[in-house]
Amino acid sequence: MSKKHKILPSPQIENDEEAASRKRDHIELAFRSQVTKQELDKRFYYEPMLSAHPSQNALPAIQFLGRSMKAPLWVSSMTGGTEWANTINHNLARACKDFGMGMGLGSCRSLIYEDKTFDDFNVRPIIGDDLPLYANLGIAQIEQLIARNEIFLMEKLVDRLQADGLIIHVNPFQEWLQPEGDRFEKSPLETIEICLEKLKCPIIVKEVGQGMGYESLKALFQLPLAAIDFAASGGTNFAMLELLRSDKTKQETFEQLAYIGHSAVDMVEMSNQIITELGDKLRCKQVIISGGVSGFLDGHYLINKLALPSIYGQASAFLKHARGDYEDLQKYVASQIQGLTLANAFLKVRD
Repeated sequence: MSKKHKILPSPQIENDEEAASRKRDHIELAFRSQVTKQELDKRFYYEPMLSAHPSQNALPAIQFLGRSMKAPLWVSSMTGGTEWANTINHNLARACKDFGMGMGLGSCRSLIYEDKTFDDFNVRPIIGDDLPLYANLGIAQIEQLIARNEIFLMEKLVDRLQADGLIIHVNPFQEWLQPEGDRFEKSPLETIEICLEKLKCPIIVKEVGQGMGYESLKALFQLPLAAIDFAASGGTNFAMLELLRSDKTKQETFEQLAYIGHSAVDMVEMSNQIITELGDKLRCKQVIISGGVSGFLDGHYLINKLALPSIYGQASAFLKHARGDYEDLQKYVASQIQGLTLANAFLKVRD
């Protein structure tokens, strides 16, 4: 063959020193790498022909709660008033800043009358001015503040934390089962309506791990809330958590209550039905889908199934990685973002 027509070896192929090792791995792992028909995830169509591999910053920006977010992830309210709260909240706020996520603080009850734990919750300097940050109080504490004509303390709390608004968590089973629990004198809906009338800041309403049924969701969607946070069954169940703190008799009597609730999938389906039914009467038009969202595939599926602008929230998954070095949390969140970019590029949600 003449020099003119000589075919030179590809440098990339010639320098692939790991090729033999890789092929050996393929042979050894082939029989362990089979996925049966029954194991396939039926929620998606896999479309490998329609996209290149996504770039590192391929996720589109999202407008949510009046802010621009880089990823559709929400750090769901989880902790406050413990010795770990400072490390956890500061790590989570740092991750929000780095990855463009929103954050709901854990219960800020300890800050209503004093500032001893303020540093644990003071994360606005970390998260920055451009991302959503919400304070959080329980419906029982809010009912008591209203009864004492101290609703101004809620506004003061939001202002001190430089938060965008207030999350109200509604937890009748948790309060009933908690050894130190409070009792509601009014329906949560009535208390929420007073807050909407009296407070000047945006309000999000959430449950605490068992979700909400059709009538409760329908009532909330007709209120001018900034968002509804599902806090569905499937994640941390605070009724069960309080039972585990209770005496044996109480556990035996009330355990079945912890198994009542609604999954995030159920709540998406109910919400879509409510959205159609309400039409022009729909006033709350943003949703945080949380509760049993184990990772990016669950999140991608749920936010694409809901017929309203939505993001998805996680609590325990973040909490697991937020109690120590920030690098552990950073690595976890980065992997979730990478998963979302792949899902956006190659997966289509089935109808």
